[in-house]
Amino acid sequence: MLDHSLLADLAADLPSAVRLQRLVRTLREGFRCGAVCLLRLQDDVLAPVALDGLVREALGRRFEVARHPRLAAILASRRSTLFPPDSALPDPYDGLVEQQPGEPLHVHDCMGISLHVEGETWGVLTLDALSAGTFDEAACLLLERYALLAEAAVRVSRLEQEVRALRMAHQGAHAHAEPREGGEILGHSAVLQRLLRELDVVADADLPVLLSGETGVGKELFARRLHQRSPRREQPLIQVNCAALPETLAESELFGHVKGAFSGATADRAGRFEAADGGTLFLDEVGELPLAIQAKLLRALQNGEIQRLGEDTPRRVDVRIIAATNRHLADGVRDGHFRADLYHRLSVYPVAIPPLRERDSDVLVLAGHFLEINRARLGVRSLRLAAAAEAALLDYPWPGNVRELEHVISRAAIKALGQGARRDDIVTLVPEWLDLPVGQPAGAPEPCVPEAAEAGPTLRAQVAEVQRHAIRRAVAACDGSWAKAARSLEVDPSNLHKLARRLGMK
Repeated sequence: MLDHSLLADLAADLPSAVRLQRLVRTLREGFRCGAVCLLRLQDDVLAPVALDGLVREALGRRFEVARHPRLAAILASRRSTLFPPDSALPDPYDGLVEQQPGEPLHVHDCMGISLHVEGETWGVLTLDALSAGTFDEAACLLLERYALLAEAAVRVSRLEQEVRALRMAHQGAHAHAEPREGGEILGHSAVLQRLLRELDVVADADLPVLLSGETGVGKELFARRLHQRSPRREQPLIQVNCAALPETLAESELFGHVKGAFSGATADRAGRFEAADGGTLFLDEVGELPLAIQAKLLRALQNGEIQRLGEDTPRRVDVRIIAATNRHLADGVRDGHFRADLYHRLSVYPVAIPPLRERDSDVLVLAGHFLEINRARLGVRSLRLAAAAEAALLDYPWPGNVRELEHVISRAAIKALGQGARRDDIVTLVPEWLDLPVGQPAGAPEPCVPEAAEAGPTLRAQVAEVQRHAIRRAVAACDGSWAKAARSLEVDPSNLHKLARRLGMK
């Protein structure tokens, strides 16, 4: 029956993510174990791509092979690796297996196998159980057989990705390999996936892009993705923090200077435009540039020429501009703080980065990523969230976005150790340690309320917000499964999807 299910999924016309998710779910049911995880190897780090039976935040974990001896042992062999229940090697999933609230359970049985595609190590498949004796030598042999089907599923998924890339290239947009340097954009929400697809298309167009979004949404990561998926990806990406440029030095920093141009200019110096020649110049917080510099920046963008301070001869530069701001530049134009012509030149293709509160359960995936970083940093065996802490993260509006979440998780981990948690145990973070403000936090965006409703949000707006919270929590509790969430909410799945779209969640 297990063979039939796996083969049927291989032959079915399924999206890659769905095919791999069905693979791990079928294996979990077939082996009757607690959890199955498929992880891809990239630069000596294993990243989960599909899992069943683990908490949702595990999708955000990144496991450095050197820090996880069980995963290293699995990678070192082409055969199945079985770990005895009394193995002294720490299990990376301790405390992450789905369970009842307040019961951080240890994994008691574990086995895994490395997966190879086209002669290269692709990743690993791991199976974990809460009961000792679940796996034996017969299970190991069976896993080796099913590993071949898992490798076939990965090949099919890779082939589908290549076909999509060729189709996009035929349409004039290239799908490049996932960039690994400079940070990773984590999340599975529909709004984020739509944004990433949009960025992949515009990356190839060589147009100026204006990224807008609240502080802490990660605009730099999106700028890096644009560069790394563009034809300029082999050339430099130069970043300028416009807010940190003193007005007296801004022109020299951007365009360079010659010896003697001003007091202290003891030698010729190239500016950021020349450093980015052939590549991309990322102007972060561009709304902070002084008006005098805005005029010179506009000339550089219009003519493709810059002039070093103190030099008479202009220099040609070939630079793509990506700008970012947390301000409403249109308001700056209206108020006279930002040039209208420069605004239109920079915003040929405007992109709005969604705040974290609009990304559904991505907050748990990102929390898992920061939990793993702090687990390794603090030398803790296992660091996880209590169910109530997950609910608190989902309910909080995150005015500081991803950056605030990172700081909250780091402080909570340190606070847990300060409260007496032991590094060699499963440390469960409770809501009190997150130290989140109750109600609307300071600095959170004010709700948009019509003038006629000065007493507070309309009833419809309040009902919609309650519905969003209920749906987010249900989907997160059901490991991202909308079908399960619909059952838990006792609504028809199609109606739940329609409601989510109406509420702006999909």
